[in-house]
Parts: sequence; structure tokens; C-alpha cells
Amino acid sequence: MAIVGCGYVADFYMATLGDYRNINIVGVYDNNLQRLDKFSRYYNIKAYKDLDDLLSDAAVELVLNLTNPRAHYDLTRACLEADKHVYSEKPLAMESVKAAELVELAKERKRYLATAPCSMLGETAQTMWKALREDAVGPVRLVYASFDDGMIHRFDPTRWKSASGAPWPAKDEFEIGCTYEHAAYVLSWLAAFFGPARRVQSYSSIRIRDKGVIVDSMGPDFTVGCIEYDNDVVARVTCSIVAPLDKSIVIIGERGTLYTKYVRNDASPVYIKKTPPNRMVAGIASRAKHLLVRIEELLHLPFSITAFKFERKYPYARKPSFRSSKGNKPVDFLRGPAEMAEAIREGRPCRLSPELGVHMTELIETLQYPERFENPRIINSSFDPIQPLPWK
Repeated sequence: MAIVGCGYVADFYMATLGDYRNINIVGVYDNNLQRLDKFSRYYNIKAYKDLDDLLSDAAVELVLNLTNPRAHYDLTRACLEADKHVYSEKPLAMESVKAAELVELAKERKRYLATAPCSMLGETAQTMWKALREDAVGPVRLVYASFDDGMIHRFDPTRWKSASGAPWPAKDEFEIGCTYEHAAYVLSWLAAFFGPARRVQSYSSIRIRDKGVIVDSMGPDFTVGCIEYDNDVVARVTCSIVAPLDKSIVIIGERGTLYTKYVRNDASPVYIKKTPPNRMVAGIASRAKHLLVRIEELLHLPFSITAFKFERKYPYARKPSFRSSKGNKPVDFLRGPAEMAEAIREGRPCRLSPELGVHMTELIETLQYPERFENPRIINSSFDPIQPLPWK
């Protein structure tokens, strides 16, 4: 495998390389030669002199596309035309029409194409999925999926550096928009759990126009959408870099609720809370909560006693590996390329299919730019059912 793009995210992929025997990094390339030199020296990896040099190397079977999102389409197309398999960072392209073109090209060339994120392969997503397959909360009726990152412009992100010294690309992040950058983390889970989305009603806006970084144009920093799936499932999805940190998924079924507090932790526990079985139990629970709230008010407590919850953890579907991409990311970015490499070797479909990549792009462009489409928008793309990992 070769890497194109040695920026901030590349170090996260390198962090868990030692855990995978089926992946060998042949070399790297970046059109920023200073960044290329620093990255290749830091990891002691061969640096290609240009992209043609990389694409002409027969030792490179798979290209990991870690370029800027606006460059994903062109770079992936060039790699496919050179008969390389491609694993791309999200999104597959900036427009679903362009993403679909890449899928057709991959089919013509008989090459594998897949896209991040791969967090649906993590222990938390697999556990939540197992609970749903075991009908732990009954028919699902509503999902709250959030990827709110807080006001990151106030954290002085221009000072953030990756392990090898790459700066966080603040200008690109703010121009592209947080929904293009982050929404797929929750959308990919919903795709695995509930299949293709059918219809989306969305809203987006720019809540903070001056984030302390000069940009050509500011992308929306808040989006919210209601996404309809088969079997009468509706998901409310929010994405922002304004609202307080909340990266949770809450799944409400007729007999209970499943939730996890932090989707950016591959081993975040999954909790289950059963719906009260009858009117009497529900009434007792409701009165107890109101009583606690009243006690807080009367005693002027400096903390909230109603914030403490006692809910059961759902058993992990797979034992957590506790791999980490360092920093504040207890996640394994390399799961995706490893899944793809294994699929190529076994001659089976990759769980992170290119059709899934098109579908997520269609949802993301709808969430971030509702004015470009009918609202609600009928979603046309689809994908084959995704297979869960074997339970352990």
C-alpha cells in the first residue's frame, strides 16, 4: 500500500500500523515536498518523487487517499485509471454524481474502491448492531445521532500538530464544512443498522461567521436533518462545530433504549434501558424523577443528582482491542484499509463498499446544502446489506 497525502490525518493511520500484518507501506507522496520529506523521514518510509512515480510502481496494489476532500475525486480517478485499488478518506467525492462516476470506473477496471470512516467495524458499533439484531429494544422508532464538536475555533486549532508535525488544516475544515468532514461517522452506523435511507428533510446554516481564520468562503457550521429508513425508522442527525460536545447515538425502540455516549471511541460502552412495562411502573419512575428535581431545587445543590443514571451495559459483541490513534482519538483508522486488504485477498465484497460511499455522499450533500435539492429529498442511491463481523 502507498499513501498519498501526508497531512494531519495521515499520522492517525500510521499509529496502529504495527497491529496489521496484512498491510505494508511501500511509500508515500505529497505535493507539498517539505511535508513529504518530514513525514517520510519521521516514519523512515520511501518518498516518491511525484504521483506518476507512485502509480507506475508495480509494488503498489492499493492507494490510501488522504488528500484534501476537494481533491479526493481527481486523485482516486487517477489511481483507478492506473489499475490501483483505492481506499479514500471521506467523502468519496464532494458530489454524489462524481462519487457514482468513481464506482462505475472501479467496476470497469475491476478494482476495489472503499471509503472511510471505518468506525462501524469498531466494538461499539458492532455491539449496538448485535443488540438490534437480537431485538433487545423491540421495533426501532426513533434515533438521535449527534456529532457536535463544540466551538473548536475557540480552542486555538491553528496550534494543533500531528505526531509528525503536520498542522490541523483549519482553513480547509472551515471551508468544507463540518458535515462533510464528520457526519459520515454516524451515517455509516445508521447505514449498517437500518440499510439505505429513503428520504431526508434538512436545514443548515452558518452560526459563527468569523472563526479567526481567513477563508475564501465559510461552510455551514450547523446542520440538522430527519432521515427516513425502511421499517418506519426515523433518525434525527445533527452536526455542528457550535453546540457543546456531543457525539452520542440514542436508539429508541418500543421496549427500550440503546445508547452510547461517544462514537469516536471504538470501545465506548453500549447501555440499554428498558421501557417501563406498565402504567404503574412508569408512574413511579416519573414521580421519583420529579421528586429528585424538587430536592435539588430546595437544597440548592451544587451538582445534579438527577444526572446519575443506573443503566445496564450491553455485553460487547467483540472483545475490545483498545487500539488508539493517539491524542484524543481512541479509534483505529487502519481498520478500514485492513478490511479492504482482507476482502481483496479473500475475493469477497468489502464491508465499506463504494456504493455505501456514494450513499453517504448523497446524504451529506443533502444535509449541508438543502437549498440545492427538493426538501424533503428522495434518496436515489442504495447499497447491498452490510455484513456484521463475527461475534466473539
